[in-house]
Amino acid sequence: MKLTKYTHACVRLEKEGKVLVIDPGTFSESEEALSGAHAVLVTHEHNDHIDHTAVTAALRSNNALEVYAPAGVAAALTENGDVADRVHTVEPGSGFETSGFNIETFGGQHALIHAQIPVVANIGYLVDDNVFHPGDSFVVPDGIDVQTLLVPIHAPWSKVGEVVDFVISVRAPKAFPVHDALLNELGRGIVEGHVTRIGARYGTRYERLAPRDSVEV
Repeated sequence: MKLTKYTHACVRLEKEGKVLVIDPGTFSESEEALSGAHAVLVTHEHNDHIDHTAVTAALRSNNALEVYAPAGVAAALTENGDVADRVHTVEPGSGFETSGFNIETFGGQHALIHAQIPVVANIGYLVDDNVFHPGDSFVVPDGIDVQTLLVPIHAPWSKVGEVVDFVISVRAPKAFPVHDALLNELGRGIVEGHVTRIGARYGTRYERLAPRDSVEV
């Protein structure tokens, strides 16, 4: 499976001519990521994870595209009645298949930012028993061995120790960054240094990916 990272939280997965996109948000090159996609997974409603304009346009221009998202996101997208039949509500603790990709869902809520900021629904997605995208959370999938972990490197809701502990807890052989658009190079170096060094002690090899970089996973 080919994994391509885009700016911030968006990734594109390709296998056997099928394309799955996770979290095409407003910080990302969403139109590029969505080109030719067969399925989209959205972790939660924040704009850095869902570009409503780009996703709606993709649904209207591509009749093969299906979107899966928590209830609030799905409801917002289905206000455009012409695409409602291809937008699906997803709950945590479920599984489904879309365009040849096997999906399992985990979690349920976004990490706490502040007591005065409402917590929204957040779904973590495991694709083909391989790639796990947690969205804006550090939920650790139970009962499975993740092979490729997408790590939220930096966020208003996290600190470095929590990032490292998430990597240690999941213990995937491979890890790559997401949720990194708010970091400058100095901050990135500090966070990634800790993740790389400590993660390696627990069997995780962390590798930096720049926007549009691709790897086989």
